Formats: sequence, structure tokens, C-alpha cells
Amino acid sequence: MEEAVLLNQSSLVTYFRLRGLSVNQKVQMAVFSIFLVFYVLTLIGNILIVITIIYDRQLHTPMYFFLSNLSFIDICHSTVTVPKMLKDTWSEEKLISFDACVTQMFFLHLFACTEIFLLTVMAYDRYVAICKPLQYMTVMNWKVCVLLAVALWAGGTIHSISLTSLTIKLPYCGPDEIDNFFCDVPQVIKLACTDTHIIEILIVSNSGLISVVCFVVLVVSYAVILVSLRQQISEGRRKALSTCAAHLTVVTLFLGHCIFIYSRPSTSLPEDKVVSVFFTAVTPLLNPIIYTLRNEDMKNALNKIMGRKERKEKK
Repeated sequence: MEEAVLLNQSSLVTYFRLRGLSVNQKVQMAVFSIFLVFYVLTLIGNILIVITIIYDRQLHTPMYFFLSNLSFIDICHSTVTVPKMLKDTWSEEKLISFDACVTQMFFLHLFACTEIFLLTVMAYDRYVAICKPLQYMTVMNWKVCVLLAVALWAGGTIHSISLTSLTIKLPYCGPDEIDNFFCDVPQVIKLACTDTHIIEILIVSNSGLISVVCFVVLVVSYAVILVSLRQQISEGRRKALSTCAAHLTVVTLFLGHCIFIYSRPSTSLPEDKVVSVFFTAVTPLLNPIIYTLRNEDMKNALNKIMGRKERKEKK
């Protein structure tokens, strides 16, 4: 009996091997260059949005308060996976310790779930602003905004703890290769040396349900907004449509991944890695581009900041 226990303890997996995006060295170098550029631009773009919103008092509104939260989440979300992936490009053995893998999964789901809740709150903010403009500052006062921010971060934390705790409890004593460039729950639980059918159902009912329900709520919210916009004057309608189009683009890109990955059993598909790339590297970069290029207020605020810097340099 003691020998069996010792054997089980010695056979526990302490490290996982990440397969990455490709085994071809040239492809890896190309991927490294692309991801490095994407990551640097993600940091610059999102940090610039946060600084601009803090700096310009005209942007001290609920919508931009939530947008600054979105930019902060995108910075963190991308940082959870991309730096490790860039480092692994130069390693023959792409190893990650069990503890580091669990940590990566925790923060990945913390920021992802928090962003889902945040996008839903942003849709509600736009609904009140467009459909009930006279009540907007009463409904979306700063106390409500702070409470909503605390609630969505708390919700993301609870979701992440519940998902990671399910993963930690499983025994890992057999295969150790993860078919991706980062640790995620669906790929990791497939390596457990026990039946994970119940866990997979719980994941679908947790992550999958959150993604689908929030997506439906968002689509319904924007449908109501679009119907309401038909009654507004052309200038106000154009600006509102531009804002809603930006939000819908972000929602589709982000929630599309979550629904694709977490609303089905843990089976590997060829498209998984491509979707993961968009989820971890492309979407956090697109968010600042979408919100700045399609948003006149943000462009004006950026021009003010750049104009003041130029004047200071001339002096």
C-alpha cells in the first residue's frame, strides 16, 4: 500500500509541455516578430487610452470610466499569455510548472470573465444613454458606476476561483503536453488521469453559459438601441451608431471565442489555436484601434494632448 502511494506521488506531473503554434523554426521566428509587435502596440494603445481618459476632464463620464477599465483588462489579459509565449519561442522545451500553469489559468479566466461582464455593463450604459437620455446621469451616477465595477470584478474573481479549483483537484500522472501556447482549462483537464466528463459539463455550464447568456443580452440590448435610434435626429443618430458599432465589433470578436471554446466538450479542433491567437493577442490590440478611430471624443482628446506636447516642446 505504501509503495503504491509513493509510486502515485512520484508520478504526479510537476511540469507541462506547451506545444506552441508550430515546431518549424522559421514559422516560430515569424510568430515571435508578429506577436512582439502586437503586444507592444497593445500596451501603447491601451495605456494611451487610460492616460487620455484620466487627463481629459471631458472624458470623465461613465462610458469612458468603463472604457478605461476595458483597456486595463486588455493590458492584463494580453500580459498573462503573450510574454510567456515570446520567451518560449527561443526554447526547445516549452515547459511551464504546474503552479505557473494554474496561475496562468486563474488570471486568464479572471480577466476574460471580467471583460465579458464589463462589455455587458457597457451595453447597459449605452442603452440608458440613448433610450433614456434625460435619466442618464441619475441612473448612471458615479456611485452606481463604482458599484458595477466592483461587482463585475468580484464576479470575474468568483468565476475564476471556481474554474481553477475544479482543475487543481484532478490528478495528473500521465501525458504532460498541452496542445496550445498557454494553459487553459479545456486543454489541461484532458491530461488528467481520471474521467473528466462531469468537470467538462460544469465548465460548459459555467463559462459557456456565461458567454452565451451575456452575448444574447448584448444583442438584445443593441437591437433595442437600434430601434430607438430610428426616432432620433440624424447627427445624434450617427454618433450613437458609431459608438454601438464599435461596441458590437468588440463583443463579437471577444465573445465569439468564448462561445467557440467553452460551449462544447474539451475536444481539440484545428481552429482552436487560431481562435486563441485572436483571443489573447489580436482582440486586445483591436480594442484601442476600434474605440479611438471610431470615436470623435477620443480623437479630439488625443489631439489636445499631442497639441499641448508639441507646444511645450517648441517653448
